[in-house]
Amino acid sequence: MDTTEHHPHHEHHPHHRHRAGRVPVWLRVTIPTVLILVWLALFGAGGASFGSLSDVVVNDQAQFLPASAEATEVNELQEAFRDSDAIPAIVVVASDDDLDEAQLDAVADLRDEVLELEGVVADETSPVIVSDDGQAAQFVASIDSGDGEGGPRDVVEEMRGLLEASPIPGADAAVTGPAGFTADLAGAFSGIDGLLLAVALAAVFVILVVVYRSPLLPIIVLLTSLTALCASVLVVVSLAAADVLPISGQTQGILFILVIGAATDYALLYIARYREALGQYERKWDATWAALKGAWEPIVASGGTVIVGLLILLASELNSNKILGPVAAIGIVFALLAALTLLPALLLWAGRVAFWPRKVRRADASAEASASAGAPAPALGRERGLWAAIGRLVSRRPRTVWIASVVVLAAMCLGLPQLKADGVASSEFVLGQSQARDGQQLLGEHFPAGSGTPAVVIGPEAELQAITDLALATDGVESVAVLASDSPAGQAPVTADGVQAFGPPGTPAPAPTVVDGEVLLQVTLADPADSLEAEATIADLRQRLDEVGDDVLVGGPTAVALDTVEASIADRTLIIPLVLAAILLILMLLLRAIVAPVLLIASVVLSYAAALGISALVFNGIFGFPGADPSVPLFAFVFLVALGVDYNIFLMTRVREESALVGTRPGIVRGLRLTGGVITSAGLVLAATFAALGVLPILFLAQISFIVAFGVLLDTFLVRTLLVPALSYDLGRVIWWPSKLSRSAK
Repeated sequence: MDTTEHHPHHEHHPHHRHRAGRVPVWLRVTIPTVLILVWLALFGAGGASFGSLSDVVVNDQAQFLPASAEATEVNELQEAFRDSDAIPAIVVVASDDDLDEAQLDAVADLRDEVLELEGVVADETSPVIVSDDGQAAQFVASIDSGDGEGGPRDVVEEMRGLLEASPIPGADAAVTGPAGFTADLAGAFSGIDGLLLAVALAAVFVILVVVYRSPLLPIIVLLTSLTALCASVLVVVSLAAADVLPISGQTQGILFILVIGAATDYALLYIARYREALGQYERKWDATWAALKGAWEPIVASGGTVIVGLLILLASELNSNKILGPVAAIGIVFALLAALTLLPALLLWAGRVAFWPRKVRRADASAEASASAGAPAPALGRERGLWAAIGRLVSRRPRTVWIASVVVLAAMCLGLPQLKADGVASSEFVLGQSQARDGQQLLGEHFPAGSGTPAVVIGPEAELQAITDLALATDGVESVAVLASDSPAGQAPVTADGVQAFGPPGTPAPAPTVVDGEVLLQVTLADPADSLEAEATIADLRQRLDEVGDDVLVGGPTAVALDTVEASIADRTLIIPLVLAAILLILMLLLRAIVAPVLLIASVVLSYAAALGISALVFNGIFGFPGADPSVPLFAFVFLVALGVDYNIFLMTRVREESALVGTRPGIVRGLRLTGGVITSAGLVLAATFAALGVLPILFLAQISFIVAFGVLLDTFLVRTLLVPALSYDLGRVIWWPSKLSRSAK
């Protein structure tokens, strides 16, 4: 590996001999070689770990609830009442006419076939139940919730295979219920390894080719990003396998996009500095160190803001939010390390050839000496080009530019009140076709919509009748049954008349199952278990049962959804101010000022609100989305504020550097011109990678994809290009207050 590029005329330049002599040739060869070999080893090991991701990914919403949630406590107490940890799959068969004997026999045969499937808990599977109108039948099969082979998704797919292989003439059939929705969600995430990565990498590659017009440089950048991702996956899979950090498909998708986008952005910033340094130093080693000296601080600060923002998610109540923080932070750490070690090593190896067919001018001795002495670099087309023109606009009419920018952003914010982010039914999580959603609709047409997915109430045996009376008096409750081990169906109906507590009239009342003095009741809701109406019923039921005592708890799938929404809203209220405060502190330390960081934070928050306002209009008016999860604004905030500040960091660190040399206002114009191309390219790359999330048919990811992609473009082309430079120019050196730079005569 030739890293020295000897040229005879340089042997007569004493300054260069001094710089080169500080590091022996063998060390200049060894350092990049070792770095490349270490990263290639991580690339290989991490690539092999991709195959293990599906084994450690968990998509069960209940597993990500906080330990303090009432639904979590009920889930734990339920284990004492049941022999297995199973989730229900509902098989529903419906016709436009009454089901005849042959059709009912076919349903019974189907049930027998389902019972033979591995993973189906036979003694917890209900008999066939015919609807009151005689047009539908259903049975509930309990499926072992274990992961891997025989897990819910595999068993549901086998059940659906049975429906396709032996269709019931004249009837529609579907597998729905919690297991059905889990299978549909897992199926929607199935393209995350291949399709998502392929789309994201293809988009980044095209942008890099257009930006650099070079065949080699995009490959070097993508190799750096992919290596960072592989190293991240290796660590995350190891932690998940050790039960340290569970990971969901949602977290996995965000990890992929964040690492590819962030690593590429950091690479673009370093490449811009390296190319500039190659114009000042003839030896690649000297250019590498100069580029690292100029790039490491903004790259580390930018990555640090994202890492801090993500780690603040550890303060979340919702475990899915809490888990995303460290998982994504691991990815950003590797993106930083790869951009500051692997990329410089690869570019040191490639040198000027990396930019082929473009030519990077070799420096002469005077240019190199000036650069070494700390003099400002040449103007790089002072009077020409787009960024020179924008610089002139900002310098001539700064107040007009920043006020117009604020007005445009404020107008976009007008759509913000239309953002519906108070939760959506779990049946809406998957976009496009969903058999579970179709089956839920069939179920609601012929049975109580909540049948097969009841709410669960656990309370003292002595209060059984009081609990029953209050539950049946609650609007939205269809019926109540108590878990009874000696009942043929495993449960017995409970009435509120105070006369016949259990069992049909004229029959002995089955004894309820009692565990530690408590009984378990199953409450069938009138609305679909995943609906917002059902969640309202659960909230009302909990309030009523508080009259019996604090030891009466309500859980089940609907309660899980309700507790998830409430935890998400609490997280949003807590995390957003913490992230703002942390990033403001980082900016103050980085820029050694107070005014500039406050302006940067304010601009990014305004941009975030504008992105949400436009997104609300698009979601409601164009895509027709039913609403959004409360965590959508939170995740969008963390990504947009942390990543949006990145571009302001790239800009303002260079502005500060130039301001120290030529004065604040000239430094603003020069910093804008020098960073304009690289920051725009970085914004396009990050927007494209987040847009790639939209290929997965998941409502949450589609919304995050649009909000972040649009917000990043807004930051790139409006906030960082016009608003921040114009406002800073208008204020002048006061932006650096209280540092010495604010008192400079320049």
